[in-house]
Amino acid sequence: MAVRVDLNISLDGFATTTDQTPEAPMGEDWSRLVSAYVATRTFRERVLHDTSGEGTTGVDDAYARAYFAELGAEIMGAGMFGLHNFPDDPDWRGWWGDEPPFRVPVFVLTHGAPRPPIEMAGGTTFHFLSATPHEALDRALEAADGKDVRVGGGATVVRDFLKARLVDQLHVAIAPILLGRGIRLWDDMRGLESDYEVTSETAESGTIHLTFRR
Repeated sequence: MAVRVDLNISLDGFATTTDQTPEAPMGEDWSRLVSAYVATRTFRERVLHDTSGEGTTGVDDAYARAYFAELGAEIMGAGMFGLHNFPDDPDWRGWWGDEPPFRVPVFVLTHGAPRPPIEMAGGTTFHFLSATPHEALDRALEAADGKDVRVGGGATVVRDFLKARLVDQLHVAIAPILLGRGIRLWDDMRGLESDYEVTSETAESGTIHLTFRR
């Protein structure tokens, strides 16, 4: 069992974009940030439900497969679920469609009004809670039943868990682009590497996969 993070960041360390609009809620920069991941066969199969067999199968795809492997529960922030965009809509069921790719219990951190759990097709159930990182992790570990727990994002939530020293494995896919603004993963993280063994691998796409293992 491990507490894991998998995150896409830019060369200058930003894990979020700032070019969102109502018409493009993820922003145009987001597609550049995650382009190597969404091109993989695993992403197409798991997220888009594409059974054509198309998609890249190299280093990026190997990390995409690892992203979903041995996962027992997920923790995400309200923004990753979409509550910041639809805070007063009791019928909002997230960005992820009718069959989200997680297929495990997902704990959504929110300071808003309590919401009942949402059961989705494919095995995903969203639970909403107002909790500290330690409290949320305790809930997720119990639900994971011995498998890994992933802190999925967004960047602010990941930074909170890193600062609390709760992350056993941090994998960042560094896209060969510059964003110039957003939320930077590494701010105030001086010396983080001293707690981990760090390895790197460069994919055919030019993406650098950097892994910190405790």
